[in-house]
Amino acid sequence: MAGAKRPAAALSGALALGVFGLMVTGCGMPGAPQPPSLHLPEPVSGLSASRAGDEVTLSWTMPKRNTDKILLKDPIQARICRRESAEGGCAPAGSVKFAPGADARFSETLPTALDSGAPRALTYYVELVNAKGRSAGPSNGAEVPAGAAPAAVEGLHAQMRREGVLLEWTPAAQDGLTEVRLVRTLLTPPAKKEETRGANPLAAPPEAVEQNLMVAAGGPGGALDKDIRFGESYVYRAQRVAEVTVGAEKLEPQKLELAGPLSAPVRIDAVQEFPPAVPTGLAAVATAAQEGAPAAIDLSWQSNTDTDLAGYAVYRCELTAARECGAWERISGEQPVAGPGFHDANVAPGYTYAYAVSAIDQEGHESARSAEAQETVPNSQLGP
Repeated sequence: MAGAKRPAAALSGALALGVFGLMVTGCGMPGAPQPPSLHLPEPVSGLSASRAGDEVTLSWTMPKRNTDKILLKDPIQARICRRESAEGGCAPAGSVKFAPGADARFSETLPTALDSGAPRALTYYVELVNAKGRSAGPSNGAEVPAGAAPAAVEGLHAQMRREGVLLEWTPAAQDGLTEVRLVRTLLTPPAKKEETRGANPLAAPPEAVEQNLMVAAGGPGGALDKDIRFGESYVYRAQRVAEVTVGAEKLEPQKLELAGPLSAPVRIDAVQEFPPAVPTGLAAVATAAQEGAPAAIDLSWQSNTDTDLAGYAVYRCELTAARECGAWERISGEQPVAGPGFHDANVAPGYTYAYAVSAIDQEGHESARSAEAQETVPNSQLGP
């Protein structure tokens, strides 16, 4: 019996010790010691790079916390380097500071040795360091092609056309191998567009501040930008772009975009000052007076395809016995006729009339008159 009680006593003691230990821990005993923070900024993970001519631009977002998940407060130093080959070292390209969470950008002009020769890969890295110069590691690598870039676009100019903005530049021998990128920047503040749409839910959404238009290789040295809005102001710049293959010695060669420098900017105000196209296909058909219906001439023509068309204006003149036209008068009223047709009931039997039609846009610009159509009103078919 005594031997059987010993385990129970031992168990009871262990439980008591466990309870005591819990009570002591609950009274504020410190836990396991933690290593001191090294205050290392989290590495950059979204580095991107682009090249235009001899200039390379890097973009990334600065971290907000260090590797211990503690918020960073002071500006962080970023060291930038570039590597031309996997075997070579990473050559320093610059050092800058940015606030935690900031959208960071860094640009450098390539050395002559990297701005010439055959295309090859050039990889950039960003390394964030603390006050003691220590780092948690470099960023992801962002690649651009080294080598000679396409020539700059010369002679860029813009002209308004009814269909949009016509852009032209001086052709070059490279145009058979390179595309041309037209970079269009909207000068009208986007906030104005948001306010306009808020007042009118049916209004068109605001335009993007910057848009690109690509012209295929071998083009004629010009392009028509139809995707503009009249009443806005734009700035255009152009650059030649080639697709190059780097790392041909590798199992998986990589294709990169090699862009030339951006041209000088060209500004244009998209003012609608062009009349619509002249209507075509005008035809006139006369009907004699009948019981309950006076004589009339019905006109029809081809629909105008202008996107900002408001309607049409109809003109008439009465021909003399010598088949000469007297004074022309607008018989369709002040408001434009909506569709490609008109019914003229203000005619007299036995008379001949000439008609012409013009198109009117929403700004009030009127086209030239169409080709004439003549018709004679038959004598009445009513009995005496």
